[in-house]
Amino acid sequence: MHSHDFQIPIGPQHPALKEPESFLLTMHGEKITSMTVRLGYNHRGIEKACEAQSYIQDIYLIERVCGICSHSHATCFIQAIEEIAGLAVPKRALYIRTLIAELERVHSHLLWLGVAGHEIGFDTLLMYTWRDREVVMDILALLTGNRVNYSMNTIGGVRRDITAEQKQEILKATDTLEERTKYYIQIATEETTIIKRLSGVGMLLYDDAVNLGAVGPTARASGVDRDIRRDDPYAAYGELKFNVITDKHCDVYGRAVVRVLELMESYKIIRQVLADMPEGPITVKAPRKIPAGEALSRYEAPRGEDVHYVKANGTDRPERVKVRAPTLANVQVVAHMLKDRYLADMPIVIAAIDPCFSCTDRLTSLRDSDSGSKNYMTWPALRSYSIEWHRKQGIDFSDLNKKFKVPGN
Repeated sequence: MHSHDFQIPIGPQHPALKEPESFLLTMHGEKITSMTVRLGYNHRGIEKACEAQSYIQDIYLIERVCGICSHSHATCFIQAIEEIAGLAVPKRALYIRTLIAELERVHSHLLWLGVAGHEIGFDTLLMYTWRDREVVMDILALLTGNRVNYSMNTIGGVRRDITAEQKQEILKATDTLEERTKYYIQIATEETTIIKRLSGVGMLLYDDAVNLGAVGPTARASGVDRDIRRDDPYAAYGELKFNVITDKHCDVYGRAVVRVLELMESYKIIRQVLADMPEGPITVKAPRKIPAGEALSRYEAPRGEDVHYVKANGTDRPERVKVRAPTLANVQVVAHMLKDRYLADMPIVIAAIDPCFSCTDRLTSLRDSDSGSKNYMTWPALRSYSIEWHRKQGIDFSDLNKKFKVPGN
């Protein structure tokens, strides 16, 4: 740091953040010179917890990696299990999975559009898009029984079928959403306030997007023509026709354009799925114990490529589960996009990758440099370390513990 530089901590609790995460900005006047991200405030140990549960129980646990992308994570996880077990999933089930996937994409992109509007003070856009988001969430509840965490998947297929009456409801909702999305496209391409506020902010050129491993709309807005649905088809995507939306603005404005245009492609896919959905069973019988083996599954979640690794050992529980959520790939590009930008740009630049820190957070294992052994910290030790760390910062919790009678004190 230079003598005139100073640091500003943003988070883990901050009005601009929807989830707790810690950003440390180094400033020179009003401009950001560098930024570091510290993960770990939402770590829930889901990967480790999967090893103690059966595969069926893990489906519902994996769904809770992210509430917005619950079907994405569940499908990605199940695809790995089905590959290891050698299961041939019925085509009708694959089409239903694709239908739920695109409805989830619509729900996620509308949510993002509202949050982006809120971050730049355009709260009218937030109200409009979240009103329309209710339409797709009602359809998801109609099909699955839940507005969030749909639990539609099971090993070997899906839990529920789609009726003719439900198809008509979906088509009706799709018509409504498509008409309203045309209005959002008009706003995104003609509204001067949005164009001027988002253009040139959070620049990420094509080469930087590739070198830093950006995924999803973040990468496609920098001209990276990559989409797992087309490049490595799963579910029913190999039989569907759709366009991969890219943009060359390389900024937050480009990321907004990519998402609103992707909504139109999702409506196209939904109509194809409903028109071409084959008859037949929606599931096949799966073994309780999965044969020994391992598989890597890829899935194009609304935020980008989701990756699940599953290792089976012949029992009814996985030996290892590893999740690489899209935010983990995109969060490192934020520091690059914020360099030499103003502090006021930070909220919208972070929001532009559509971050989900609950998906992203991991536990760090410290390794003793002398012995080479891993140094794991127990919950009591972690709590004691936290209390001592805050005490050194001048914060004493002892009075609060006595006042509120915290157990163990």
